[in-house]
Amino acid sequence: MTDDHTGSTEIPDDRPHAVVGDKLKGRVALVTGGTRGIGAAISRSLASQGATVAAGYGSGHERATQFQEEFAREFAVQADGATVSLHSGNIGEADDCRRVVREVLDQHGRLDILVNNAGITIDRTVAKMGDEDWLKVLAVNLSGAFFLSQAAMAHMVERGTGRIIMVSSVIGDTGNIGQANYAASKSGLFGLTKTLAKEAAYHLGKADQLTDDGVGVTVNAVTPGFIATEMVEAMPEKVLEGIKKQVPLRRLGRAEEVARIVHFLAADASSYVTGQVWGVNGGLDM
Repeated sequence: MTDDHTGSTEIPDDRPHAVVGDKLKGRVALVTGGTRGIGAAISRSLASQGATVAAGYGSGHERATQFQEEFAREFAVQADGATVSLHSGNIGEADDCRRVVREVLDQHGRLDILVNNAGITIDRTVAKMGDEDWLKVLAVNLSGAFFLSQAAMAHMVERGTGRIIMVSSVIGDTGNIGQANYAASKSGLFGLTKTLAKEAAYHLGKADQLTDDGVGVTVNAVTPGFIATEMVEAMPEKVLEGIKKQVPLRRLGRAEEVARIVHFLAADASSYVTGQVWGVNGGLDM
């Protein structure tokens, strides 16, 4: 499973390196694109609160294995340290999405949190965009999130608890030259988020599982802005400075800042937050 936000930065690393809380103890979280960039930061943030992480990836088995080894070293110092499993799959294929969810359920016995973080970019202006350029990005970024959520939500509704969190993009709000496919896919996640949130509540209500003190099943989205990753850092310095000038806070975001919002939305205490879109973009969309 691919991840369009990858790599490390020179910005100080404030990611958690051990289990520091128990808000997610006993929970199992599937994070697509969970071994790199924003996805890796999300995996670590969830684990820092005691979650067991199932990290999805699409290619780069060696890099994924390296992440797993680093993860084990970071968290094994805790007596009840979090664990991580790896799950390879093609998020652009519906059957593979369903297979990965089944694999996580078979291995861990439950699935409490799904983070649809994986995504790709194939940038072309509309005039030059080929059919496959359009279809592949929509298949991975939007359809993949749908099929994974469909499979996960069935399990969550049956159990009466669960969290689904989409990682969209500020580009879904603003659009961008050369990214019609990416913008459409990320904007599509907003509608998918709100519909899934309504349907989850509807099904729980039919099953008489909506209570004043229940955890429930919630669905929300996070929209990162320009986050310091390899993809962004590879831009020419002049372009990068231009991007920073567009951001009211005048800097790039950190992957860990996105992960904190995901961590917040995944917690039981966030049970009254559903169908919402959370911007993490330094005010870029204001």
